[in-house]
Formats: sequence, C-alpha cells, structure tokens
Amino acid sequence: MARSVKKGPYVDPRLQEKIEGQKPGKSGVIKTWARRSQISPEMVGFTFGVHNGKEHIDVFITDEMVGHRLGEFSPTKKFHRHGGRMQKELEQQKKEAEVAAAKAAKESTADAK
Repeated sequence: MARSVKKGPYVDPRLQEKIEGQKPGKSGVIKTWARRSQISPEMVGFTFGVHNGKEHIDVFITDEMVGHRLGEFSPTKKFHRHGGRMQKELEQQKKEAEVAAAKAAKESTADAK
C-alpha cells in the first residue's frame, strides 16, 4: 500500500544526514542498510553501497531512479541457472564450440611458423 501524500516519501534520517553538505561524485561510496528508503532528488549523483544481506552492492543514483526504493537496485537472491536436460545440452554445445575455436587458433599459429 502506498504511503500517504501528506507524510511525504520516507528517507532514513541517518542516510539524509550522510548526504547533507556533500557534493555528488566526490564523497565516494556511502554504505547503507536502509533498503526501504526512497530515492529523493537530492540523492542524484551519489553512489550508495546498499546492503543485500551479505555484502554492499554499489548503486549509482540517476534521475530515472527518483521515487524508487534503494532495495530495488540491490537484489537479495542470486540466480544460478535453470536446470534440466535441455540446458545441459546447450552448455555442452557451447563447450564444444569453444574447443573447436581453440584448436583452429592453435593450428593457425602453427601454420604461421
């Protein structure tokens, strides 16, 4: 459910204090755990290290991000791959193509000598 318009967007007070008085781009990475904070126009140009539960992921704030939350740009889950026979066949074909390309490159260097 959306936050009331009269309350305004939520920005963590400690995060607001960190960016006050600093110039964008010169402050380095600002680490934060406040994933629920909305991005305000004052944050544009800063780089935040947003915590994803394990590490801080650097997020450079642009104009298009205003109004979104910081947590949207720091995924908490890592996609490994889809499984199954079809995926294994595709990976096998890719490996075979790489081996063939390596052999061709090796032969071309041997012929040049």
